[in-house]
Amino acid sequence: MSSSTEPIRKRGEAARQRILDAAEELFFNKGINATAVDDVAEAARVSKRTLYAYFDSKDDLAEAYLDRLRAKPDTVDAATTHPELDPKTRLLQILADGPPGDQPLRGCAFLNAAVEEPDPDAPIHQLVIAQKQDFAARISDLARELGARDPDTLGRRLALLYDGAAAGMTALNSPAPLHTARELAAELIDDALPRSRRKTRSK
Repeated sequence: MSSSTEPIRKRGEAARQRILDAAEELFFNKGINATAVDDVAEAARVSKRTLYAYFDSKDDLAEAYLDRLRAKPDTVDAATTHPELDPKTRLLQILADGPPGDQPLRGCAFLNAAVEEPDPDAPIHQLVIAQKQDFAARISDLARELGARDPDTLGRRLALLYDGAAAGMTALNSPAPLHTARELAAELIDDALPRSRRKTRSK
C-alpha cells in the first residue's frame, strides 16, 4: 500500500471508532431502540452518509456494539480472565461493583439488548445467546479449576445469579441486588467444594 493512502485509511478508521464510541455510550445509557441513527452520527461528529458507509443499518451497528463489548478488557466477562487472581476471587469478581457514576444503573448490556430485540432468531438476539452461553462456560471452567464437585452446575447457577442481579440493579437503580448476589455466590461456591476444602463457617 502506498504511503499516500495511509492518512485516508487512518481517517476512516478514526471515524469508525468515533461511531462505535458514540453508539456504545448511547445504546447502553439510552437503549438501542430509543437511540436514533441521527443521534449516533451527531455524537460521533459524522454525517449519516459516513455512518452508513461503515455500517449497513442500525442493526448492523448494534451488532458491532455488542461484539465490541464482548472483546473489551474492562467488562464483567474480563473478570474471569485475570490469571494473577485465584479462581474463587475471579468468580466473585463477576459480581463486583462497577465504577461509580451519576448515570442510572443499566445492568447488563446483553440482557438489555435481548429485551429490546425479543425475536430469538434475530442476529442481535442470537449474539446475546452466544455471549451468555460463553459466559456460563467460562464460569464453569473457573469452577472446575477451583475444584468444584459439579463445575457445570455451579457455572450455570452463578451465571443466572449475575443475570438476576443485573436485572435487579436496573429495575431498582441500586447496587443492592449485586451485594446480595455476591453473598449468595460465596455460599454457592463454598457448598460446591469438597468438604475438605470448604471454608469453616462460624455458628
